[in-house]
Amino acid sequence: MEKERLEYFRSILQDEMKALLSDAEKTVTEMTSDSSTFPDPNDRATQESDRNFELRIRDRERKLINKIKDALERIENGEFGICESCGDDISEARLKARPVTTLCLNCKMEEEQKERRL
Repeated sequence: MEKERLEYFRSILQDEMKALLSDAEKTVTEMTSDSSTFPDPNDRATQESDRNFELRIRDRERKLINKIKDALERIENGEFGICESCGDDISEARLKARPVTTLCLNCKMEEEQKERRL
């Protein structure tokens, strides 16, 4: 892949990581500063449910951050945009849609078909 395109994807990945880290920081701040306790059990249950939902979202984002770090490492190693399974180039359209991907479209479809059979 051309150096210019690699820089484009590096920029996208870095911007996404900054946004995710900012959201995580905001969540930590909100959860530590929110010391309200509700006398009504239903209100407390709703608050606990909301917190659990927020934490699940942040856990998913943490996993995405790790994938972004891996993708940035692949850019540094010259492996970005190359399918881990077959070694072919991953289409630029697929990389634009999901820059952290490690499989070309055909290999991803094969993987999903295998998962469905199990």
